[in-house]
Amino acid sequence: MNILLIHQYFLEENDPGGSRWNEFTRVWTEKGHTVTVLAGMMHYNGKEKIAEYKGRYFVNKQQGAVNMWRCHVSEAYNKHFIGRLWGYFSFMFSSLYAGLFKAKGKFDVVIVTSPPLFVGASGYLISRLRRMPFVFEVRDLWPESAIDTGVLTNKLVIKLAYFVEGFIYKRARLINVLTPAFYKSLMEKKGIPANKLIQISNASDFSLSEKLLKDFDRDAFRKQNYLEGRFVITYVGAHGVANHLEQVLDAGEVLSDTNVLFLLIGQGMEKDRLINLAKERKITNVRFLDSVPKAEVFCYILASEMGASVLKRVDTFKTVYSNKTFDYMSCKKPILMAIDGVSRELLEDASAGSYVEPENISEYNRVIRLYLNDPERLKREGESGYRFAKENFDREVLANKYIGHIANIVRK
Repeated sequence: MNILLIHQYFLEENDPGGSRWNEFTRVWTEKGHTVTVLAGMMHYNGKEKIAEYKGRYFVNKQQGAVNMWRCHVSEAYNKHFIGRLWGYFSFMFSSLYAGLFKAKGKFDVVIVTSPPLFVGASGYLISRLRRMPFVFEVRDLWPESAIDTGVLTNKLVIKLAYFVEGFIYKRARLINVLTPAFYKSLMEKKGIPANKLIQISNASDFSLSEKLLKDFDRDAFRKQNYLEGRFVITYVGAHGVANHLEQVLDAGEVLSDTNVLFLLIGQGMEKDRLINLAKERKITNVRFLDSVPKAEVFCYILASEMGASVLKRVDTFKTVYSNKTFDYMSCKKPILMAIDGVSRELLEDASAGSYVEPENISEYNRVIRLYLNDPERLKREGESGYRFAKENFDREVLANKYIGHIANIVRK
């Protein structure tokens, strides 16, 4: 098949962040499919365009076997809410233009992965004008998550978002959701028929973790990065409003009499504020690192005792899986899960760590102290999570399942 994918956050080679779609497209091209990606020019945590894209609206490049068009995104994207909104709309328009006039050849299907939600309109118009089926993927229940976290408050924008959501769901030939809660919500609350829905979740990247598990010198890495003698809990991901990482600062403060070190790796709108807050409060056992390439992220995870998955305490987040949960599992690390709902259920089904109620600092304190002198528990839960992920969330297996569903609608 010849596949057109629209993904605003498709990663550059060696970019930090979740590489789910980079891995899916790699598997598909290795199976003989052709993939063209329309992607944005701004990393979701980046502050500005890289030099290669400055002053340009479209850049065509090859990334492995994938043909990629980088499309304009406003540099106001990470400055404020209006800038973020304009970043979404600017990519909607630029990807629409690229899909109609830049991406050459006859495509069998167009796939759009969201958020942002509005790019679904681009995918729909491209599918109609170029006469091919339209597949839509829901990685996050938007606009609900933006409303619950207080990011989206304008009633007119909320109304527009719900209209666009309903329009896209109605016109997509196939809708993929990432969690069972999304599946249930779309069926029961949004009225989407079951024969239109599939669930291909986030997954573990064993291709990288298994190599590192054999060759990685953990002691040397810990010494090189000043981690010796510390009980390291690593969080990898966005530093945004939705993550509410201030709760990690609070946990660090109450655990200051221990050797616990929280390592926070990533970027986001809240990062500078969090760094300043840690300095003001003299919290010395929370360390901030900038985003690093994925291979280095895995090194930090392997050098840690636990991995942390953290979100704000709002009901919408009870429906989501955290990307990095699966990376922690693939690295045989138990998880400190500060996300309720399906993420907690996943953790408990896998016997892969401990749940702490989000923003409940006394629970952070109680649970982490239980692990401090129990290396056997760390090993047992890490191994259990690895086995569970290998059986249920292997990225290559899920990529092949996904392309099978897409092939079915193309044949029809």
